[in-house]
Amino acid sequence: MATEEINNTQGLHASQQASLPDYPQMIMEAIEALNEKEGSNMTSISKHMESTHSDLPENHSTLLSHHLSLMKQSGELLMSKNNYMKPDPIPPPKRGRGRPPKPKAPLPPDAPVSPPRPRGRPPKPKDLLAPPKPKTPVSTGRPRGRPPKKAKTDTDTATATVTAPPPGVKRGRGRPPKV
Repeated sequence: MATEEINNTQGLHASQQASLPDYPQMIMEAIEALNEKEGSNMTSISKHMESTHSDLPENHSTLLSHHLSLMKQSGELLMSKNNYMKPDPIPPPKRGRGRPPKPKAPLPPDAPVSPPRPRGRPPKPKDLLAPPKPKTPVSTGRPRGRPPKKAKTDTDTATATVTAPPPGVKRGRGRPPKV
């Protein structure tokens, strides 16, 4: 009983397993034999496999869909519009990002080839007759930056203590009037 479960791989009995090729090989044979331009769908692949191999297992459709999805994920097959096809052996070149460059007109063979322009903005032309600029900036007499805070003086603290009411007098409601 246990030996039957070990030999029963992919839903095939031991006698069927020896005579059938594996599913990816049967799928590739079916796609090559059908040779459709847009690829072959799962139904046509299944019908071709049933016609060539008469001893397929009962769970053939589930095995076929499972192996088709595995082959699609691994890149062995391409899928377009519900049809499976073999990938091209020479893939088209991948486009880079951005707009493609304009096609260049071919140069005549006797034309001189100039070196490519350097990147970036070209430097300004230097005037040899102009006097040299001063290196130090013109000073206004004041130091740069924010001026430092001034320290509080005694007159500032004296006005603050004069305006305060004596401790025994009641204050009125609202803001006190300006002095």
